Order: sequence, then structure tokens, then C-alpha cells
Amino acid sequence: MRTLRIRSFIILILFFLMIVPWLFFVSAHFMETGTLSFTKKGPRDEMMQKNLKETIQLIESSTDKWSDPSWQNQLHTQLQQTQMEAVIVSATDQEIYRSNPEKNSRLSSSERFSVIEDSRLLGNVVIYMPNSNTIPIISILAGILLAFFIIGVEMRRFLLKPLEKMSLAARQIAAGDWEVELPQSRITEISEVRDGFEVMIEGLQASIQKQAELEEKRRFVITAIAHDLRTPLFALRGYLDGLEQGIAQSPDQIAKYIAVCKEKSAQLDGLVEDLFTFTKMEHVEMKLHNQTMDIKTIIQKSIDNLSPLAQQKHISISCHISEDSFIKGDNQLLERAMNNLLDNAIRYTPAYGEIIVQCHKVDNKIQFTIHDTGPGFSLEELQRIFEPLYRGEASRNRSTGGSGLGLAISQKIIRLHGGELSANNHSDGGALLTGWIPVVL
Repeated sequence: MRTLRIRSFIILILFFLMIVPWLFFVSAHFMETGTLSFTKKGPRDEMMQKNLKETIQLIESSTDKWSDPSWQNQLHTQLQQTQMEAVIVSATDQEIYRSNPEKNSRLSSSERFSVIEDSRLLGNVVIYMPNSNTIPIISILAGILLAFFIIGVEMRRFLLKPLEKMSLAARQIAAGDWEVELPQSRITEISEVRDGFEVMIEGLQASIQKQAELEEKRRFVITAIAHDLRTPLFALRGYLDGLEQGIAQSPDQIAKYIAVCKEKSAQLDGLVEDLFTFTKMEHVEMKLHNQTMDIKTIIQKSIDNLSPLAQQKHISISCHISEDSFIKGDNQLLERAMNNLLDNAIRYTPAYGEIIVQCHKVDNKIQFTIHDTGPGFSLEELQRIFEPLYRGEASRNRSTGGSGLGLAISQKIIRLHGGELSANNHSDGGALLTGWIPVVL
């Protein structure tokens, strides 16, 4: 639909306001004079001048009959035929004759003259003629009124009604009713406001939907955290109660209780750390401490950190990294990501298994893979493996699973560095984590 700028609409209104009264005036002038010329006198004006001349001659030629009733009747008849009125006043300002004393002559034009005979003033005469401008003036006023009426109707149609509907729509939106009908308008500015309303409604709907999703996610996180914190806390409290009540009496039992308490406290510390990191990355804009580094150093450091855990399960970790694998990023965050990936692989790799880490340059990317000999991922796990607090075990048993945030944190860190992390199953069995990070150009 083609639209019109409001300034153009106002110009059209002003043009219409001027042209309609003018058309009315021209039409009235044509009907009255029979011509469209405003300089040439029409037949009506010529007839009026003729009647005026004859009336003046009648009055001037009959000065001795001004007071004669029969003559006054003759004058009165002629005045009625010519639609004129007359007043004759003597030299001493006494009214001799008035054709229609009650008629209002404000809309009439007048012709005034004095009658002098032999240098002596006989009287003064006023002749009132129909005003030829009355009909044009009335036509102009009628045109102005009609123009204002049409302009008012069109302004309500093009301006007021769309704005009223827009106001109603705004109140409906404020009341939570999204099924609003926004008005169409041929005024460009109102149409642009309507488009802005549509964008605002879509944005608000998306925002509310996202808020609902975040609220649902928040409830899930709170429930999961409560579950994950309860298990080690319950075990920690039980062993501490055992130490307090003297259940562990021998040095070996006491050492065992203390070791379990330290293990559970370490689990709690790791869970709180993961939750803190995830929350910070999810809701706080993190600034990377960018520096050029060799990813080989980061991977080797992560392997060294987790080697004791791998040795406990007799898991071998082999590493194949090409030279000159330089990237730019945050050393601490990238080390945290690699630690999470390797920790996940060790947890799910059975005893005497193997983990293979490979890293090489492909085009402008440093690509790395972590392949373990564990059970791999199920179809559901592949779809949800990077969801926060998701673990494959239905019971969420912490004996094999971590906090459920490790892979989610790693993926966010890799994406924060402009890369990507994905999960799949290796063709030879086991899980396969694949990621890439842009190289330093």
C-alpha cells in the first residue's frame, strides 16, 4: 500500500481548503452573471445600472410631486420591480419618503445624491440596491464549511482513527494481550510507527518466551544443585558423626573416615567451582586475557594434571600434536576446558583403557580430538551432552559422573575463542570429542 508523508498530507489539505471555496465562488459568479470573467460586467449588472438610472431620472424630474401619494405609489411600484429601496429627505432634513422603513440595508449597496434646482437644495436621496456580492460571499462561506467538514472526516480517517487504534493496541499489550490488530494507515509516519509496534511486539514475545525458558532452566538448575550437594553433604555428615561418636576407633578406621571426608569435600569444592565458572560465563560478559600460546603446552599441562587420576585406573594417555600450533586466547580458560574434556574421558573409560589426544593444523584452524575406549554416547546423550547439569546416568550417580557442567563449560570456552566443540562416537568404538580454534594469523 502506497503511503503519504504527513507534510504532503498537510499541503494537500491546505490546497483543498483554498480550492473548494474558490470553486464555489466561481460557480456562484457564473450562475449570477453567466460569465467566468471577473472584469467584464454581466447582464445583471447592466440591468441594475439601467434601473438605477431610470429611478434617478424619475426622482429628479418630479421634485414637485415628492409629497404626492399617487407619485409615491408610482415610485414604490418601480422600486419593487427593480428590487430597490429609496429614501427622500428634504433640505431641512425632514423625511419625505421611505419605501421600506423596516428593511435592513446592511447587505445592500447605496447611491446617494442631492437634488439642486436653481442653485437651491431641494433634498437628498438615498437609493439602496441589492448587493451583488452577497451570493458570492455566501458561496465562499459554504465552500469553507464544506472544505472543513471534508478535511475533518479525512483527518479522522487517516490520522485520528489509526492513532486511536494504536493507543488501544498499546493498552491491550500492557494488559498481556498479544493478539492485537494494528491499524493500516496511508500516512507514512503512522505506518512506520505501526511497523515499530510489530517489531516491539515480536521482541516482547521473544523476551517473555526467553524469560520463561530461563525461569524453567533456573528451577532445573536449583533442583539439580540441591540434589548434587545433598549426596556428598550427607556422606560427609555421616562420616563426621562417626568420628564424633567414636565409631571409628582404630587408627586405620579414623584415617579411612578422614580420607572419605576429604574426598567428599573435594567433590563439593569441585561442584561449587564448576557452578561458579558456568554462572560467570552464562550471565557475565567475560573479558579474555588474549595472549599468543602454543596449544601443545596447554594439552600437555592438562595431561600432567590428570595423570594421577588416570594411573589409578591404569588408563594410558597418548598424545600426538603437530608443531607450531599457536593460537591466541586465555591460557587459564583453555586449560580449564582441556581439563574438563580429559576428566570426562577418564571418568567414562574403563580400567586399563586408553585415551588418544591428537592436535594438528587444518587450514586456518587448530583442530584437536580426544578419543577414549569407553562405552561412547547414546543417541539421547549425543543430543543433550552439552546441556548444563546433564549426565547420562538416570540416577545421576556421582561415583562415575562429574558435576554435569564440565562439557558445557568447555564448549562455552571454545566458542568464546571463536571455535566450536562437538561430540560423536568413534568408528572403532568409544567417545570422540572434536574441537577447533582459529590460529594466529
